[in-house]
Amino acid sequence: MIGYLEGRLMKKEPDRILLLVNHVGYEILVPVVVMETLAQKTIGDEVSLYIYYYQTERQPKPVLIGFNLEAEKEFFQSFITVEAIGPLKAVKALNISVGDIAHAIESGDVKTLKQLSGIGDRTAHKIVASLKGKMNKFALIRHETGDAQMPVDEDFIEMVMDVLISQLGYKTTDAREMIGAAIKRNTAISTAEQLFDEIYRGQRQE
Repeated sequence: MIGYLEGRLMKKEPDRILLLVNHVGYEILVPVVVMETLAQKTIGDEVSLYIYYYQTERQPKPVLIGFNLEAEKEFFQSFITVEAIGPLKAVKALNISVGDIAHAIESGDVKTLKQLSGIGDRTAHKIVASLKGKMNKFALIRHETGDAQMPVDEDFIEMVMDVLISQLGYKTTDAREMIGAAIKRNTAISTAEQLFDEIYRGQRQE
């Protein structure tokens, strides 16, 4: 099963890309919020994506769905557990940031959820009923486009700590240790999104 791909961009369409990996071209469906992060990419550029692999008896042709972060992929896997939301519908639905969707679910904000492509009032209420209480860990996910890089400074670290403590329930000492360990593992972190994903990855490995 394919879980991650890294290669050169061969083709880019509104909802998918063609990625050349070791002389093999993979067609990958990409949600709007992920495609926005690829806006500055041109043919021949390096692209890496975490892959959700979808194949069933009703969908015998394998479908690859791409995400920038492992956490986005896990959010997607939770999102498709909601009744009447399959992977293909979910790909089209993700037209606002995963962090904003997670916050809307936790706060019961049906109005925001109805902004998702193809999601009506009834389905929005189902999403809240099914996932509320499970989404806080995705609250830090924010998409950064080409020019929106955020430096790692004190304000940035304090913001991340605040989310870990107030939203996710970690103790101050634990939050500080998690952030420090994440930056030590990856000194190239330059955005809130990257820091959250590194913290998330570290938690997964424990």
